[in-house]
Amino acid sequence: MVDINRCYSIDDLNRAAHKALPKVIYDFIEGGAEDELTLRRNLQSFDHYEFVPRVLRDVSNIDLSRQVLGIDCRMPLVCAPTAMSCMFHHQGEEAVALAAAKAGVPYTLSTLSTRSIEQIATLSSGPKLFQLYIWHQRALVDEFIERCRQNGYQGLMLAVDLPALGKRERDLHNGHGRALELRLKTALGAWRTPRWLYHFLRGGPPQMANMLAHLPDNANALKTIDVVNQQFDASVSWQDAENLRAQWQGMFVLKGIQSVEDAKRAVTMGASAIVLSNHGGRQLDGAPPAMAILPAVLDAVGGELEVLIDGGIRRGADIIKALALGANACMIGRPYLYGLAAGGEAGVSRSLEILRSEMERVMKLIGCDSLDRLDASYVRRISALS
Repeated sequence: MVDINRCYSIDDLNRAAHKALPKVIYDFIEGGAEDELTLRRNLQSFDHYEFVPRVLRDVSNIDLSRQVLGIDCRMPLVCAPTAMSCMFHHQGEEAVALAAAKAGVPYTLSTLSTRSIEQIATLSSGPKLFQLYIWHQRALVDEFIERCRQNGYQGLMLAVDLPALGKRERDLHNGHGRALELRLKTALGAWRTPRWLYHFLRGGPPQMANMLAHLPDNANALKTIDVVNQQFDASVSWQDAENLRAQWQGMFVLKGIQSVEDAKRAVTMGASAIVLSNHGGRQLDGAPPAMAILPAVLDAVGGELEVLIDGGIRRGADIIKALALGANACMIGRPYLYGLAAGGEAGVSRSLEILRSEMERVMKLIGCDSLDRLDASYVRRISALS
Protein backbone atom coordinates (compact mmCIF):
# COMPACT_ATOMS: atom_id res chain seq x y z
CA MET A 1 0.00 0.00 0.00
CA VAL A 2 1.29 3.46 -0.92
CA ASP A 3 2.24 5.87 1.86
CA ILE A 4 0.40 8.95 0.57
CA ASN A 5 2.46 11.25 2.78
CA ARG A 6 5.59 10.15 0.90
CA CYS A 7 4.13 11.43 -2.36
CA TYR A 8 5.61 14.90 -2.73
CA SER A 9 4.34 15.85 -6.19
CA ILE A 10 1.45 15.14 -8.53
CA ASP A 11 3.86 13.01 -10.56
CA ASP A 12 4.51 10.91 -7.44
CA LEU A 13 0.76 10.35 -7.13
CA ASN A 14 0.63 9.47 -10.83
CA ARG A 15 3.24 6.75 -10.32
CA ALA A 16 1.33 5.46 -7.30
CA ALA A 17 -1.89 5.38 -9.34
CA HIS A 18 -0.12 3.42 -12.08
CA LYS A 19 0.83 0.77 -9.52
CA ALA A 20 -2.63 0.68 -7.96
CA LEU A 21 -4.72 0.26 -11.12
CA PRO A 22 -5.07 -2.37 -13.85
CA LYS A 23 -3.57 -1.11 -17.10
CA VAL A 24 -6.98 -0.78 -18.78
CA ILE A 25 -8.20 1.53 -16.01
CA TYR A 26 -4.99 3.54 -15.74
CA ASP A 27 -4.97 4.12 -19.50
CA PHE A 28 -8.52 5.49 -19.26
CA ILE A 29 -7.25 8.23 -16.93
CA GLU A 30 -3.95 8.90 -18.65
CA GLY A 31 -4.74 8.59 -22.34
CA GLY A 32 -5.65 11.21 -24.92
CA ALA A 33 -6.96 11.35 -28.46
CA GLU A 34 -5.12 9.93 -31.46
CA ASP A 35 -1.38 10.84 -31.36
CA GLU A 36 -1.83 12.60 -27.99
CA LEU A 37 -0.27 15.77 -29.40
CA THR A 38 -2.65 18.04 -27.51
CA LEU A 39 -2.22 15.99 -24.35
CA ARG A 40 1.52 16.67 -24.45
CA ARG A 41 1.13 20.32 -25.48
CA ASN A 42 -1.15 20.94 -22.50
CA LEU A 43 1.72 19.94 -20.22
CA GLN A 44 4.34 21.88 -22.19
CA SER A 45 2.31 25.09 -22.47
CA PHE A 46 3.25 26.24 -18.98
CA ASP A 47 6.95 25.92 -19.83
CA HIS A 48 6.61 28.84 -22.26
CA TYR A 49 6.53 31.20 -19.26
CA GLU A 50 9.06 31.96 -16.55
CA PHE A 51 8.66 33.99 -13.38
CA VAL A 52 9.95 37.49 -12.70
CA PRO A 53 10.63 37.33 -8.95
CA ARG A 54 10.70 40.33 -6.60
CA VAL A 55 12.89 40.16 -3.51
CA LEU A 56 12.88 41.74 -0.07
CA ARG A 57 9.10 41.65 0.18
CA ASP A 58 7.15 40.67 3.29
CA VAL A 59 5.75 37.27 2.32
CA SER A 60 5.29 35.88 5.82
CA ASN A 61 1.54 35.49 5.17
CA ILE A 62 0.26 34.27 1.81
CA ASP A 63 -3.38 34.76 0.89
CA LEU A 64 -4.60 32.27 -1.73
CA SER A 65 -8.29 32.93 -1.14
CA ARG A 66 -10.46 34.05 -4.03
CA GLN A 67 -14.11 34.15 -5.03
CA VAL A 68 -14.56 31.74 -7.93
CA LEU A 69 -17.90 31.16 -9.68
CA GLY A 70 -19.60 33.12 -6.94
CA ILE A 71 -18.09 30.86 -4.26
CA ASP A 72 -15.60 31.91 -1.58
CA CYS A 73 -12.68 29.52 -2.08
CA ARG A 74 -9.61 28.96 0.07
CA MET A 75 -7.51 28.59 -3.08
CA PRO A 76 -8.15 29.25 -6.78
CA LEU A 77 -9.03 25.69 -7.78
CA VAL A 78 -12.14 23.84 -8.93
CA CYS A 79 -12.30 20.05 -9.10
CA ALA A 80 -13.36 19.28 -12.66
CA PRO A 81 -16.01 16.70 -13.56
CA THR A 82 -14.64 13.22 -14.24
CA ALA A 83 -16.71 10.22 -15.29
CA MET A 84 -17.13 6.92 -13.43
CA SER A 85 -14.79 7.68 -10.54
CA CYS A 86 -15.56 4.39 -8.79
CA MET A 87 -13.55 2.69 -11.50
CA PHE A 88 -10.43 4.29 -10.02
CA HIS A 89 -11.18 3.72 -6.32
CA HIS A 90 -14.17 2.22 -4.56
CA GLN A 91 -14.86 5.50 -2.71
CA GLY A 92 -15.36 7.24 -6.05
CA GLU A 93 -17.00 10.64 -6.26
CA GLU A 94 -17.76 10.77 -2.57
CA ALA A 95 -14.02 10.82 -1.79
CA VAL A 96 -13.44 13.73 -4.16
CA ALA A 97 -16.45 15.71 -2.92
CA LEU A 98 -15.41 15.30 0.73
CA ALA A 99 -11.77 16.17 0.08
CA ALA A 100 -12.75 19.23 -1.97
CA ALA A 101 -15.06 20.45 0.81
CA LYS A 102 -12.30 20.06 3.40
CA ALA A 103 -9.90 21.99 1.15
CA GLY A 104 -12.44 24.78 0.62
CA VAL A 105 -12.79 24.37 -3.15
CA PRO A 106 -15.82 23.53 -5.32
CA TYR A 107 -16.47 20.05 -6.68
CA THR A 108 -18.13 19.43 -10.04
CA LEU A 109 -20.15 16.22 -10.34
CA SER A 110 -20.22 14.59 -13.76
CA THR A 111 -23.42 13.48 -15.48
CA LEU A 112 -21.64 10.12 -15.90
CA SER A 113 -20.88 9.75 -12.20
CA THR A 114 -21.16 6.60 -10.13
CA ARG A 115 -22.76 8.55 -7.28
CA SER A 116 -25.99 10.43 -7.85
CA ILE A 117 -26.83 14.11 -7.61
CA GLU A 118 -28.75 13.34 -4.42
CA GLN A 119 -26.06 11.16 -2.83
CA ILE A 120 -23.37 13.80 -3.22
CA ALA A 121 -25.69 16.56 -1.97
CA THR A 122 -26.47 14.53 1.16
CA LEU A 123 -22.86 13.53 1.73
CA SER A 124 -21.08 16.87 1.30
CA SER A 125 -22.01 20.34 2.48
CA GLY A 126 -19.23 21.86 0.37
CA PRO A 127 -19.87 23.97 -2.74
CA LYS A 128 -21.00 21.88 -5.70
CA LEU A 129 -21.65 22.26 -9.42
CA PHE A 130 -23.13 19.76 -11.85
CA GLN A 131 -21.77 19.14 -15.34
CA LEU A 132 -24.31 18.64 -18.12
CA TYR A 133 -24.35 17.44 -21.70
CA ILE A 134 -27.20 18.33 -24.04
CA TRP A 135 -28.44 14.94 -25.18
CA HIS A 136 -30.90 13.68 -27.74
CA GLN A 137 -33.27 12.95 -24.85
CA ARG A 138 -33.88 16.55 -23.78
CA ALA A 139 -36.36 15.54 -21.06
CA LEU A 140 -33.51 13.82 -19.21
CA VAL A 141 -31.51 17.07 -19.24
CA ASP A 142 -34.54 18.90 -17.83
CA GLU A 143 -34.76 16.28 -15.09
CA PHE A 144 -31.10 16.76 -14.14
CA ILE A 145 -31.57 20.51 -13.86
CA GLU A 146 -34.58 20.16 -11.59
CA ARG A 147 -32.75 17.66 -9.39
CA CYS A 148 -29.81 20.06 -9.07
CA ARG A 149 -32.19 22.85 -8.14
CA GLN A 150 -33.85 20.72 -5.46
CA ASN A 151 -30.54 19.58 -4.02
CA GLY A 152 -28.83 22.94 -3.67
CA TYR A 153 -26.18 22.84 -6.39
CA GLN A 154 -24.69 26.29 -6.87
CA GLY A 155 -24.05 26.06 -10.59
CA LEU A 156 -24.35 24.17 -13.86
CA MET A 157 -21.40 23.50 -16.14
CA LEU A 158 -22.30 22.70 -19.74
CA ALA A 159 -19.70 20.66 -21.66
CA VAL A 160 -19.67 22.14 -25.16
CA ASP A 161 -16.84 20.20 -26.81
CA LEU A 162 -18.47 16.81 -27.45
CA PRO A 163 -20.40 16.81 -30.75
CA ALA A 164 -18.55 13.50 -31.17
CA LEU A 165 -16.33 11.43 -28.91
CA GLY A 166 -12.59 11.75 -29.47
CA LYS A 167 -10.70 8.78 -30.89
CA ARG A 168 -8.90 7.57 -27.76
CA GLU A 169 -6.71 4.85 -29.16
CA ARG A 170 -5.41 3.52 -25.85
CA ASP A 171 -9.03 2.78 -24.92
CA LEU A 172 -9.77 1.21 -28.30
CA HIS A 173 -6.80 -1.14 -27.94
CA ASN A 174 -8.03 -2.01 -24.45
CA GLY A 175 -11.46 -3.04 -25.71
CA HIS A 176 -13.65 0.01 -25.07
CA GLY A 177 -16.75 -0.34 -27.22
CA ARG A 178 -16.41 -4.16 -27.07
CA ALA A 179 -17.86 -5.04 -23.68
CA LEU A 180 -16.71 -8.67 -23.46
CA GLU A 181 -13.12 -7.85 -24.49
CA LEU A 182 -13.00 -4.89 -22.10
CA ARG A 183 -14.16 -7.03 -19.17
CA LEU A 184 -11.65 -9.77 -20.06
CA LYS A 185 -8.69 -7.40 -20.35
CA THR A 186 -9.69 -5.62 -17.13
CA ALA A 187 -9.90 -8.95 -15.31
CA LEU A 188 -6.54 -10.16 -16.65
CA GLY A 189 -4.82 -6.92 -15.65
CA ALA A 190 -6.47 -6.84 -12.21
CA TRP A 191 -4.49 -9.78 -10.85
CA ARG A 192 -1.46 -7.55 -10.35
CA THR A 193 -3.62 -5.09 -8.35
CA PRO A 194 -5.38 -7.32 -5.78
CA ARG A 195 -6.56 -4.45 -3.59
CA TRP A 196 -8.36 -2.82 -6.53
CA LEU A 197 -9.79 -6.19 -7.60
CA TYR A 198 -11.07 -6.98 -4.10
CA HIS A 199 -12.98 -3.72 -3.81
CA PHE A 200 -14.25 -3.93 -7.39
CA LEU A 201 -15.68 -7.43 -6.82
CA ARG A 202 -17.02 -6.49 -3.39
CA GLY A 203 -18.77 -3.39 -4.65
CA GLY A 204 -20.17 -4.89 -7.82
CA PRO A 205 -20.28 -3.26 -11.25
CA PRO A 206 -20.25 0.56 -11.22
CA GLN A 207 -23.56 2.20 -12.04
CA MET A 208 -24.46 5.28 -14.02
CA ALA A 209 -26.02 6.57 -10.82
CA ASN A 210 -27.84 9.59 -12.25
CA MET A 211 -29.69 7.43 -14.78
CA LEU A 212 -30.87 4.42 -12.78
CA ALA A 213 -34.44 4.97 -13.92
CA HIS A 214 -33.49 5.39 -17.57
CA LEU A 215 -30.99 2.65 -18.42
CA PRO A 216 -31.25 -1.15 -18.70
CA ASP A 217 -29.26 -3.66 -16.63
CA ASN A 218 -29.63 -1.58 -13.48
CA ALA A 219 -27.51 1.13 -15.19
CA ASN A 220 -24.45 -1.15 -15.14
CA ALA A 221 -21.77 1.18 -16.54
CA LEU A 222 -19.85 -1.62 -18.26
CA LYS A 223 -22.94 -2.79 -20.13
CA THR A 224 -24.68 0.51 -20.86
CA ILE A 225 -21.83 2.87 -21.76
CA ASP A 226 -22.50 2.40 -25.48
CA VAL A 227 -26.18 3.31 -24.92
CA VAL A 228 -25.08 6.44 -23.07
CA ASN A 229 -22.57 7.39 -25.77
CA GLN A 230 -25.38 7.33 -28.33
CA GLN A 231 -27.06 10.17 -26.44
CA PHE A 232 -24.41 12.71 -27.46
CA ASP A 233 -26.10 15.05 -29.93
CA ALA A 234 -24.10 16.53 -32.83
CA SER A 235 -26.87 19.03 -33.56
CA VAL A 236 -26.43 20.99 -30.31
CA SER A 237 -26.32 24.74 -31.00
CA TRP A 238 -25.86 28.05 -29.24
CA GLN A 239 -29.64 28.28 -29.09
CA ASP A 240 -29.72 25.10 -26.99
CA ALA A 241 -27.19 26.63 -24.62
CA GLU A 242 -29.23 29.82 -24.38
CA ASN A 243 -32.35 27.80 -23.60
CA LEU A 244 -30.55 26.05 -20.76
CA ARG A 245 -29.25 29.37 -19.50
CA ALA A 246 -32.83 30.70 -19.36
CA GLN A 247 -33.95 27.55 -17.55
CA TRP A 248 -31.21 27.80 -14.90
CA GLN A 249 -30.98 31.17 -13.18
CA GLY A 250 -27.85 30.43 -11.15
CA MET A 251 -24.17 30.23 -12.03
CA PHE A 252 -23.89 28.94 -15.62
CA VAL A 253 -20.52 27.86 -17.00
CA LEU A 254 -19.51 26.80 -20.51
CA LYS A 255 -16.64 24.29 -20.41
CA GLY A 256 -14.70 23.59 -23.59
CA ILE A 257 -14.26 27.05 -25.14
CA GLN A 258 -11.27 27.00 -27.52
CA SER A 259 -11.44 30.26 -29.49
CA VAL A 260 -11.80 34.00 -28.99
CA GLU A 261 -14.90 34.03 -31.20
CA ASP A 262 -16.69 31.53 -28.97
CA ALA A 263 -15.60 33.36 -25.82
CA LYS A 264 -17.28 36.50 -27.18
CA ARG A 265 -20.40 34.50 -28.02
CA ALA A 266 -20.48 33.16 -24.46
CA VAL A 267 -20.67 36.74 -23.20
CA THR A 268 -23.60 37.63 -25.44
CA MET A 269 -25.56 34.49 -24.49
CA GLY A 270 -25.25 35.32 -20.80
CA ALA A 271 -22.78 32.76 -19.49
CA SER A 272 -21.43 33.51 -16.03
CA ALA A 273 -18.05 31.96 -16.79
CA ILE A 274 -16.13 29.98 -19.36
CA VAL A 275 -13.52 27.27 -19.02
CA LEU A 276 -10.81 27.28 -21.68
CA SER A 277 -10.37 23.56 -22.17
CA ASN A 278 -9.66 20.92 -24.78
CA HIS A 279 -11.05 18.16 -22.55
CA GLY A 280 -7.62 17.19 -21.31
CA GLY A 281 -6.48 16.34 -24.82
CA ARG A 282 -9.14 13.64 -25.06
CA GLN A 283 -11.25 15.12 -27.86
CA LEU A 284 -9.66 16.96 -30.83
CA ASP A 285 -5.98 16.17 -31.24
CA GLY A 286 -4.43 19.44 -32.41
CA ALA A 287 -6.70 21.66 -30.33
CA PRO A 288 -4.97 24.61 -28.60
CA PRO A 289 -3.85 24.42 -24.98
CA ALA A 290 -5.73 26.78 -22.70
CA MET A 291 -2.57 28.73 -21.86
CA ALA A 292 -1.97 29.39 -25.57
CA ILE A 293 -5.28 31.20 -26.02
CA LEU A 294 -5.70 32.69 -22.53
CA PRO A 295 -4.13 36.12 -23.24
CA ALA A 296 -6.17 36.67 -26.41
CA VAL A 297 -9.40 35.57 -24.74
CA LEU A 298 -8.80 37.88 -21.79
CA ASP A 299 -8.10 40.78 -24.15
CA ALA A 300 -11.46 40.11 -25.80
CA VAL A 301 -13.72 39.36 -22.83
CA GLY A 302 -11.76 40.00 -19.64
CA GLY A 303 -13.99 41.47 -16.97
CA GLU A 304 -17.23 40.50 -18.74
CA LEU A 305 -17.26 36.98 -17.33
CA GLU A 306 -14.98 34.73 -15.33
CA VAL A 307 -12.33 32.86 -17.30
CA LEU A 308 -10.95 29.58 -15.94
CA ILE A 309 -8.46 27.26 -17.58
CA ASP A 310 -8.20 23.48 -17.58
CA GLY A 311 -5.64 20.98 -18.86
CA GLY A 312 -2.01 20.10 -18.19
CA ILE A 313 -1.79 21.43 -14.63
CA ARG A 314 0.66 19.39 -12.57
CA ARG A 315 2.30 22.01 -10.35
CA GLY A 316 1.25 24.88 -8.15
CA ALA A 317 3.57 26.97 -10.32
CA ASP A 318 1.32 26.22 -13.32
CA ILE A 319 -1.65 27.67 -11.47
CA ILE A 320 0.23 30.80 -10.40
CA LYS A 321 1.38 31.41 -13.99
CA ALA A 322 -2.21 31.15 -15.27
CA LEU A 323 -3.49 33.51 -12.57
CA ALA A 324 -0.70 36.00 -13.22
CA LEU A 325 -1.79 36.14 -16.86
CA GLY A 326 -5.34 36.90 -15.71
CA ALA A 327 -7.23 33.63 -15.29
CA ASN A 328 -9.71 33.69 -12.41
CA ALA A 329 -8.94 30.10 -11.37
CA CYS A 330 -7.88 26.69 -12.68
CA MET A 331 -9.63 23.34 -12.89
CA ILE A 332 -7.96 20.00 -12.26
CA GLY A 333 -9.05 16.47 -13.19
CA ARG A 334 -6.15 14.03 -13.59
CA PRO A 335 -4.19 15.41 -10.58
CA TYR A 336 -6.94 14.49 -8.13
CA LEU A 337 -7.73 11.22 -9.95
CA TYR A 338 -4.13 10.11 -9.41
CA GLY A 339 -4.64 10.81 -5.71
CA LEU A 340 -7.99 9.03 -5.70
CA ALA A 341 -6.51 5.90 -7.31
CA ALA A 342 -3.51 5.94 -4.97
CA GLY A 343 -5.39 6.44 -1.71
CA GLY A 344 -9.08 7.31 -1.90
CA GLU A 345 -10.17 10.42 -0.03
CA ALA A 346 -6.76 10.75 1.65
CA GLY A 347 -5.11 10.65 -1.77
CA VAL A 348 -7.38 13.37 -3.16
CA SER A 349 -6.66 15.50 -0.10
CA ARG A 350 -2.96 14.90 -0.63
CA SER A 351 -3.17 16.12 -4.23
CA LEU A 352 -4.88 19.32 -3.12
CA GLU A 353 -2.38 19.78 -0.26
CA ILE A 354 0.54 19.39 -2.68
CA LEU A 355 -0.83 22.02 -5.06
CA ARG A 356 -1.66 24.42 -2.23
CA SER A 357 1.81 24.05 -0.70
CA GLU A 358 3.47 24.61 -4.07
CA MET A 359 1.35 27.70 -4.74
CA GLU A 360 2.26 29.18 -1.37
CA ARG A 361 5.96 28.48 -1.94
CA VAL A 362 5.92 30.04 -5.41
CA MET A 363 4.14 33.13 -4.12
CA LYS A 364 6.81 33.58 -1.47
CA LEU A 365 9.64 33.07 -3.95
CA ILE A 366 8.26 35.59 -6.44
CA GLY A 367 7.63 38.12 -3.67
CA CYS A 368 3.83 38.37 -3.87
CA ASP A 369 1.73 37.85 -0.76
CA SER A 370 -1.78 37.90 -2.24
CA LEU A 371 -3.60 36.84 -5.39
CA ASP A 372 -5.11 40.33 -5.45
CA ARG A 373 -1.61 41.68 -6.16
CA LEU A 374 -0.58 39.00 -8.63
CA ASP A 375 -0.44 40.26 -12.22
CA ALA A 376 1.34 39.76 -15.54
CA SER A 377 4.43 41.61 -14.33
CA TYR A 378 5.37 38.47 -12.40
CA VAL A 379 5.75 36.32 -15.53
CA ARG A 380 7.24 36.65 -18.99
CA ARG A 381 7.08 34.54 -22.11
CA ILE A 382 10.31 32.77 -23.02
CA SER A 383 10.96 33.71 -26.65
CA ALA A 384 13.20 30.70 -27.28
CA LEU A 385 10.20 28.40 -26.83
CA SER A 386 7.87 30.40 -29.07
